[in-house]
Amino acid sequence: MSISIITVWFGLTCKFEAMGSIYQNIIKSKKRVVALLLDPDKETKYDIKHVLKLANKSSISVVLVGGSLVNSNIDEFVKTVKSNTSLPVLLFPGSALQFTSNADGILLLSLISGRNAEFLIGNHVQVSYKLKQSGIEVIPTGYILIESGGTTSVQYMSNTLPIPSTKSEIAAATALAGEQLGLKLIYLEAGSGATNPVPTELIRKVKSDITIPLIVGGGLRSPEQIKSAFDAGADMVVVGNGIEGNPDLLKLI
Repeated sequence: MSISIITVWFGLTCKFEAMGSIYQNIIKSKKRVVALLLDPDKETKYDIKHVLKLANKSSISVVLVGGSLVNSNIDEFVKTVKSNTSLPVLLFPGSALQFTSNADGILLLSLISGRNAEFLIGNHVQVSYKLKQSGIEVIPTGYILIESGGTTSVQYMSNTLPIPSTKSEIAAATALAGEQLGLKLIYLEAGSGATNPVPTELIRKVKSDITIPLIVGGGLRSPEQIKSAFDAGADMVVVGNGIEGNPDLLKLI
């Protein structure tokens, strides 16, 4: 596959405007949004400065920072990221401990596909006043785990069951309930290191039943898979593990 053809695929991706909220940039964008997910605990697996240099030259619109554990200093990691890119940096927290006011904002994830109260509301209570005092942008996000062919880190750490990948109706009803509760984004997640990405049929069904932006992530390791997610209805696609073994994937986005 030539780079020129892939460039046509991603010719409609966007860079966010410097002014205005990150969320407003997402909902106003008429182009496809690609986000880069960086896990501080995996910093040794790739050259962070090299990855961000590639991201700055690509169609990446936003950088997400977070992971299932994050034993590293997230505050210092975010500082490093922001010193190497002008892209907005959003926290993608696996727990209430993954917080720093150095970020531009946070995807405040509520794991609505599970029934673990800590990930539905408990962690949010713990960090609520920190968020208020920090002044960073808060984007309430419905987080939905989709079965992906094996047990993922987020499934294990959250002690929740993912929605079966063949149950599009359940995924769509869960996403719709999230929208009705006032959440601003829906995130369909196959999980870090997922064997399979979220099925396009499931993406299409969820997108048809909600009016808020739809994010898709997990298991996306090639331009073809990313394009398929967009074609099925994703407004934002997140690439993470795919760049650990192949940072040059960013050259094709």
